[in-house]
Amino acid sequence: MSRKSGRIKLSTVEVYAILAPYIGRMFKDQLKACLPIVLYLLFFLLVVFRGEMTNPISFIPGILFVLVGLMFFMEGLRLGLMPFAETIGNTLPKKATIYTLLGFTFLVGVGATLAEPAIGVLKTVGNSVDYKRAPLLYDYLLNHTNTLVTMVAIGVGVATILGVLRFVKQWPLKYLIFPVLSAILIVTAYAHFVPELRSIIGLAWDCGGVTTGPVTVPLVLALGIGVTRARGASDTGMSGFGVVTLASLFPILFVMLSSVYLYHTGSINMEVTKLASESASTGVGTIITDAFYYAARAIIPLMLFLYLFQRFLLKEKNPRGNEILLGISFCLIGMAIFNLGLGFGLTPLGEKVGAAAPNSFAPPEMFYGAMWGKVVVLLFAFFLGYGATIAEPALNALGIAVENITQGAFKKYLLIHSVAFGVGCGITLGVVKMIFDIPLAYFLIPMYLLLIPITIISSEEFVNIGWDSAGVTTGPITVPLVLAMGLGVSCATSALDGFGIISLASVCPIIVVLTLGNYVERKVRKTS
Repeated sequence: MSRKSGRIKLSTVEVYAILAPYIGRMFKDQLKACLPIVLYLLFFLLVVFRGEMTNPISFIPGILFVLVGLMFFMEGLRLGLMPFAETIGNTLPKKATIYTLLGFTFLVGVGATLAEPAIGVLKTVGNSVDYKRAPLLYDYLLNHTNTLVTMVAIGVGVATILGVLRFVKQWPLKYLIFPVLSAILIVTAYAHFVPELRSIIGLAWDCGGVTTGPVTVPLVLALGIGVTRARGASDTGMSGFGVVTLASLFPILFVMLSSVYLYHTGSINMEVTKLASESASTGVGTIITDAFYYAARAIIPLMLFLYLFQRFLLKEKNPRGNEILLGISFCLIGMAIFNLGLGFGLTPLGEKVGAAAPNSFAPPEMFYGAMWGKVVVLLFAFFLGYGATIAEPALNALGIAVENITQGAFKKYLLIHSVAFGVGCGITLGVVKMIFDIPLAYFLIPMYLLLIPITIISSEEFVNIGWDSAGVTTGPITVPLVLAMGLGVSCATSALDGFGIISLASVCPIIVVLTLGNYVERKVRKTS
């Protein structure tokens, strides 16, 4: 180490000694979350379902890309994005009108959605849809991707406005859930009775899970809590809860309405063919260039908007400029590498597992017979959902918050395992839906109708906890794997499409948590 002109110069060994523990900790966090799921899938693919990895050489770097990409991306969020949200959330209410505040929160919601890593999965899985059996879904995913992403982003923007208003006005979450849910169920029932629209239902409902990822949730929560504190609203311990629920519901409604509109205006090509939508094969260089282009298109506009808003409208400088710039760079690099990993690693793995699963019960293999083969697949689905949820870091944080809010009545471990059980049941029902080709509406509509009375009789605290618990289960690893697996199963069976598993993995935890919450509350009242 030497000092010259006031600057410290480090040798290569010293730089390594400083950075190695820092990078190792970040990589270890992602490895702990991802590796068990990957090993679980590989075990079932190669041993239980007796499938094959045709190109393992490309698969292994793909998984490493996912891990490294998430490592950089999550650290970039902490260094670059979150300081913006916290500073603006504390300052904006003091310097702006309510209309400026709401307009800003809408744009933040839209920008955060576009920056979600899982958003890129929607177009990736489009090529796996059977264009002959679901032409509307195929054309919507491949040729109207921008419309789909825009509808999801606008839905999150509207949800963010209502979330901030709710923080300020202290509105009960029930008052916001019921009108939106009623509209969604009505449009879902309508789409179910129009055969051409039926394939859109799973996509729309799964979009609700895609939105609640590592960008949208912490950014919107930081903004909302900052606004609440700055405006002097009382904090009941529930600040921040509920916005995840709204950010899940509104995209479903907007995607459903947009698909109905496109269908009735003839904008969807029902005669689409595979050749019309396939592009020529591209080289590795083009794939890498595209990955960085889409990452820059998602990250840079959001960060530039936040910077210009803070600098010129709020007229404030951020003292952590260099650190934020480093965070933005990490986000860009991380999302680009993560996108590469999706294409080379996670998505192919999920598709291969999904395609190999029917070998257990369907001819010509039928390794375990028609009945027991289906049992094996359903057990695989349940423990995939259960294990992936247990490993979700956000669920552990939610469990700690819930235990504190309920003063220990609802234990952290009880919440974690109840949510994991619900997710496992939901993914199992999703596989049942595909194996037996049951319309998704037959599951969703009755389950949400069941949720309405349960929600009515539940306290406001548990309504917030229960409905938000579904959002923490849909992370950047789980979503692409489950979507790809579902599409793989659908291609290997007679199922119309592979969407809907994420939506069922979201509703089941809500039912389980609210039911347990009511039980815990009654038990506390009896003992007090």
